[in-house]
Amino acid sequence: MTTRRISEMVHHKHPVTLPASASVRDACRHMHQRRVGAVLVVDPEQRLLGIFTGRDAVGLLARAHDPADTPLSEVMTSNPSTISSRHTAVDALRLMEDGGFRHLPVVEDGKVVSIISRGDFRGLEEARLDVETGLWERI
Repeated sequence: MTTRRISEMVHHKHPVTLPASASVRDACRHMHQRRVGAVLVVDPEQRLLGIFTGRDAVGLLARAHDPADTPLSEVMTSNPSTISSRHTAVDALRLMEDGGFRHLPVVEDGKVVSIISRGDFRGLEEARLDVETGLWERI
């Protein structure tokens, strides 16, 4: 089925969240332990401040910064794109494709609910996006 809702995709997921003051080292440790590619950076009320991904970690290391001394606030992507759980999987894929990213925070009423990544999608959803993209390219 290609009309799967985001709520169906994330009902069992618990994203890794950390405060902006946490170090990059701590974030990478959590990502490694949970086998995830992103950490959601939140305030004490669980409102999304930013996202930190493996790409951000690589960039930090390439600039020779110390991960133990660098807070997430300095390297996270602030104000990332988000989606609500009422949208469909194809809506999320479109947003990710258009933005060129692999992780998308799910937010409801201003607070983090979950996160979805490219690997959460089914082949039918990706095929539908390919068909839609092909149609738009022909128009």
